[in-house]
Amino acid sequence: MTRIAVIGGGAVGLTAAHDLARAGEDVTVFERGALASGSTDRAAGVLYDAYAGEIDARIGKRSIERFREFSVGDGFEFHETPYVWFAQAGDERRGSAIREQVSEMCSRGIDAGLLDERELTGLAPDLETNDIGTAALARNAGWTDPATYAGMMATKARKTGVEIRTDTPAALAEAGVNAGGDREPFETVVVAAGAHTKRVLEKAGRSIAMKPYRVQALVLDAAVETPMGYDASAGFYFRPHPDGLLVGDGTEDRESDPEGWDRASDAGFVASARERAGERLGLAEPPVERAWAGLCTATPDGDPLLGWLEEGLYVATGWQGHGFMRAPALGEVIAREVRGESGVEPFDPTRFTGEEEFPIVEGLAL
Repeated sequence: MTRIAVIGGGAVGLTAAHDLARAGEDVTVFERGALASGSTDRAAGVLYDAYAGEIDARIGKRSIERFREFSVGDGFEFHETPYVWFAQAGDERRGSAIREQVSEMCSRGIDAGLLDERELTGLAPDLETNDIGTAALARNAGWTDPATYAGMMATKARKTGVEIRTDTPAALAEAGVNAGGDREPFETVVVAAGAHTKRVLEKAGRSIAMKPYRVQALVLDAAVETPMGYDASAGFYFRPHPDGLLVGDGTEDRESDPEGWDRASDAGFVASARERAGERLGLAEPPVERAWAGLCTATPDGDPLLGWLEEGLYVATGWQGHGFMRAPALGEVIAREVRGESGVEPFDPTRFTGEEEFPIVEGLAL
């Protein structure tokens, strides 16, 4: 049995802790605030396996598989809902990208296909489709409340013997962590602290190629009949929500301070998102139920930093906005690597020096 510390009580960290403990390891989770109080609590909860790349498709399929497995109690529910994405007529660059994506997805065994206007209208009666040139559908998809996943996973983790310490900031120390002013010995540390991961490592003299960036979302008080979707030309996504319709993006292409960022939404984003969603879904000035901002994490190549960093130290970050939806598989992958199995080579954190300069690119952009 190995004594393992997981720094970060979000979806990925809790999943990794659960899987490690289930495999017989002695695991302690350190969370600086409440569980899922960072990026997980502010995630959109859109879940799908619609990825064209071989590795991403495999991870996406495994995540949806596990979301379904976990949707049997402890307050977590996976709501089966198809996902559509589309480009407007005349936007041939994005239309071509969608067609290429679907072809690749089908070759990977993803349940996806192109839609004509009649099929799209039948699937989404409230969606304005007259200006849509190319549309696609992924059937292996759904949505959830991200906080309920974290709560469910924490319950399962505790049942497997994981000790979870909330309101307990932890820092890396030689052969362990410093928490509450005391050094505690651990043979292995997994840093899965979301946007704070870079700072946690920097304070210990280690650098990674990751930048936190701000995104935004809101909920409209509107009853519409629609699947989940992404308007690639207009640059926003949407999904059903218990209070109406969740609409998001508002990506900022600059690095954010994970300690001092603005958690409230911008008036400009709210007005723009409300207008775009209203036009696309036939809503006349829909009321805004609530709006917020969250943090995502970017890397130079858009792939995660997931795996071994140095002896006894592992990292899990850089999700490019797709962290929560892949948390069940990402947590499983890092848990297996910690226990000596092979990781995902393209996600190897040591592929970068940590000194790279790179732009922040929206994770959904085609």
